[in-house]
Amino acid sequence: MVWAFLFVGFCLIVLAIVAFAPWCGIQYVPNDKVGIVESLWGKHIEQGRIIALKGETGFQPNVIRGGFYFGLYRWKYRIHKVPFVAIPQGKIGYVYARDGEPLSARQTLGRIVDCNSFQDAQAFLGGDHSETPKLGQRGRQRAVLREGVYAINLALFTVIAEDQFYSLGTSRAELAMLRSWQEQLESVDGFNPIVIGAKDDIGIVTVQDGPVLPSGEIIAPATSSDHDSYQNPEKFLAGGGMRGRQYQALTDGTYFINRWFATVESKPKTLVPIGYVGVVISYFGLQGKDISGDDFRHGERVATGQKGIWDKPLPPGKYAFNDYAGQVVLVPTTNFVLHWITDKTEQSHKYDENLRSIDLVTLDAYEPELPLSLVVHIDYQKAPNVVQRFGDVKRLINQSIDPMLSAYIRDICHKRSMLALLHERDEIQAEARNELRERFQQFDLECIDVLIGKPEPAANDCGKIEVLLEQLRQRQLSREQIETFGEQKAAAEKRRTLEEATATADRQKDLTNSQVQIRIVENEANAQLAKAQMQKQQTIVEAEGQLEKSRRSAEQQIVLAKAASEQTIIEANARSQQEVLLGKGEGQRRLQIGLSEAISLQQKVNAYGDPRLYAVVLAAERIAKSRQPLVPERVFAQGGHGDNGKDGGAGNNPLNTLLSIVLADATVFQQRGETNAVVKDMTEKLIAAAMGSLSGNGAAQPRAALPEPNG
Repeated sequence: MVWAFLFVGFCLIVLAIVAFAPWCGIQYVPNDKVGIVESLWGKHIEQGRIIALKGETGFQPNVIRGGFYFGLYRWKYRIHKVPFVAIPQGKIGYVYARDGEPLSARQTLGRIVDCNSFQDAQAFLGGDHSETPKLGQRGRQRAVLREGVYAINLALFTVIAEDQFYSLGTSRAELAMLRSWQEQLESVDGFNPIVIGAKDDIGIVTVQDGPVLPSGEIIAPATSSDHDSYQNPEKFLAGGGMRGRQYQALTDGTYFINRWFATVESKPKTLVPIGYVGVVISYFGLQGKDISGDDFRHGERVATGQKGIWDKPLPPGKYAFNDYAGQVVLVPTTNFVLHWITDKTEQSHKYDENLRSIDLVTLDAYEPELPLSLVVHIDYQKAPNVVQRFGDVKRLINQSIDPMLSAYIRDICHKRSMLALLHERDEIQAEARNELRERFQQFDLECIDVLIGKPEPAANDCGKIEVLLEQLRQRQLSREQIETFGEQKAAAEKRRTLEEATATADRQKDLTNSQVQIRIVENEANAQLAKAQMQKQQTIVEAEGQLEKSRRSAEQQIVLAKAASEQTIIEANARSQQEVLLGKGEGQRRLQIGLSEAISLQQKVNAYGDPRLYAVVLAAERIAKSRQPLVPERVFAQGGHGDNGKDGGAGNNPLNTLLSIVLADATVFQQRGETNAVVKDMTEKLIAAAMGSLSGNGAAQPRAALPEPNG
């Protein structure tokens, strides 16, 4: 029991000491707290101040850390134990000062004072003991708290973190104000650092503090000092920075920027793709001198960095270009196509989305719509001229190229019929290409090519063009059919040739054998022909020998007997000619034999002196050879005389007739001298003709002398 009473007594003593220790001047501050000392009595603080810099009543500037403190009597000092200000990793804390110098008229935030991140209230309010000390200002501060734990006098400073407020003795109105600030900061993600580049973007900064921009300026110029990309507001303002949207943009990186001082707007980087250049129209910079010349009255073209259209375009690439300070107009430098075709747009650039097919009226009153495409090129060095004159490429096309091209195409097509428009498309394209190249030069453009499509019927055409096109189709179809038939014929010929070649290949062995056999037969025939030719030559030689022999024999016979020589010569000539000329000689032989017999007969007649005497001789020969008896077995004689008074009893029998002819030789035949001369002349002519036919060339040969007839 004694020990229990002693223990209870000890506890009561400890409690009494603890309870009365502050009254005895002993104060304890935990290590996770900060003690803010408030003086309860003494000299009154200056009017308008809440922090007693000279020991007056009120909140004292310095704080006490964890531990025991003596001399801080409870009846004179009150110790406010508040937690440390903790800013999480990667977060930002904002500070509001309740005391300090008032802000100037052009300030929205208090200046930055070297006060150990707001942990030295004495330095914040009392200055840094220099000749021109910088005193902290009440209100929202330019400086921010980075991640860490801070022992801050919350009677002087209120810290706004993402998840809570750090303050002391905050009124309801002040708490509402702090809550609204916190919401504003959350709306702009102000408790987190700014990350630029994650979305391939840049940051456009708008500063809320500092001197205002001069009249007429819309963008604040870049400062000359290094302000750590707006993370040090004091250096920014000291370097001449002004409030408003800044020309200098933030590029890739992480920035801990006070959102009360500056807000950041994310903008994509300016991309100048391949095949384009970027012509800069700058709204910012010094007023430059126009370098486009006095004769060019389409705006000002200035040097890079000045206000106006820059004379040097941006090449392909990505740029951290502040589009509030200017505009980058993309101008294509590769060939691009413009379609004057209704409801068709080139999706890569859409310059032709307002263009339509060109309506025409042809020479023969057709009203088609002509689709047309144009291939255009812009020299990259002339791109600033295009923008300077027209503003952009689309305005150039809609306001200049479209009306000029439409009027020119209409002028060309109005002079041609519908069929000419279809058939002379190449000529129209070439003519338009040459003309537009010259016209486009005044716009700093280059016309590469003009492509004209098929004329299309208008809405009110009523099928007129289609009827014309159908006629052309039928005409062309007929031509194609003619050509097709010709091709089919050629194909049939080729097929026949192929089949012959195939059949020939299939029977190649037989064909080869037959060709060999043909060659054998040809060789045999050639051998026989050669043999026949040799035999022919031999026969000719023999015939010529026989002819020569016969000729000589005939000449000999002519010499021996003139009467028989003509017959022998003619027969020899006939036989020799027969042997020389083969079949022709036989005819000549017979002719010569006949002539020879005739001549011989004539000679015999001439020998008798009268043909009737020769006839009597022939008749006598025939009678002698006849089986019929010359003297009949019985003779019937009649009396009387004939005409000459002679006895005519036997005058009508053959014997009397024959005797009469013989006896007439002495009386009548001698009167035929003239007749014999005529016969002789005819005979000589026949002999001459016969001798002429015996010659090889048909020339008459002199006949041999014939013996003169007797008598």
